[in-house]
Order: sequence, then structure tokens, then C-alpha cells
Amino acid sequence: MKIATISFCLKDNEILLGMKKLGFGAGKWNGFGGKVEESEEIKSAAAREIFEESTLQVEEAALEQLAILQFYFESEHVFECHVFLVKQWQGNAKESEEMRPEWHLIDNLPFDEMWEADRKWMPLILSGKKIEGIVNFNVDGSEVKNFSYKEVKFN
Repeated sequence: MKIATISFCLKDNEILLGMKKLGFGAGKWNGFGGKVEESEEIKSAAAREIFEESTLQVEEAALEQLAILQFYFESEHVFECHVFLVKQWQGNAKESEEMRPEWHLIDNLPFDEMWEADRKWMPLILSGKKIEGIVNFNVDGSEVKNFSYKEVKFN
């Protein structure tokens, strides 16, 4: 099981998503993130991943934790993902080798081009809920077999 991050930059009624160009999740819109390296703090990893994938510079203090999601693929626990919201950053998002950033209206997210589970948990966090959730996909991640969550508080 890998520990990972996903971060979403938010301004007014828009959210910055990246079109994944390579590797796991290629061809899908997603937040910016990836796995936490050994001996790396989770927020440090989130800030590093945002910079690597979009060139935006984010201070760790600007990362607001919204969720911890446990992702299973056919009952195999693959990721524990820490989800953050960012409202302050420096720079302008630029395309990287891995991601092509684009702003989307929150009311018109491209769910058909995102992970199937995103339509279940993203509206919860974008409405202000902080959650711990469990997502169980089928073996290839094309279908959510079940999703459950509880509301929590983060420090």
C-alpha cells in the first residue's frame, strides 16, 4: 500500500485539474499529486508534487486537508490518499511532462474523463465536508464497487 497525495487549487468558482499524460491514470483529469517518498512528510510531498506537475509554488501552511481516502482495487489496498485544497500559491500553472493543467468550473467538472470514484467524493469535499472514505474499485479501476465515508476533523 502506497501513501499518496492529491491537491486541488481553487479560485472563485473554478478548480485546477491536470490531464494526466503518462503512467497510472493517463488520459484522466485529476488533482496534482503522487506518492509520498520514504522519510518525506505528507504535506511536503503534496507541495512538491504540485510544483513538479504544474510549476505552482505552494507553502505547506496553505494546504488544507479535506480527506483521507483508502483506495482498493478488487479488495487489494493500493493507496491511502491524502486530499488537500489550496487557495494560495505563487506562479501560473504550466504544462509539465506529466500533466496539462486547465481550470474548470466547479459546477461543470469533467467527471466523464475522471476516475469513476471522483463523482462520489469530490462533491462532498467541495461542499465543505472533511471525510475519511473507502473506495473499492473493480480490478482495472473502471467501476466503483462500493464507496463509504464518515465526516471527520483534521488539525
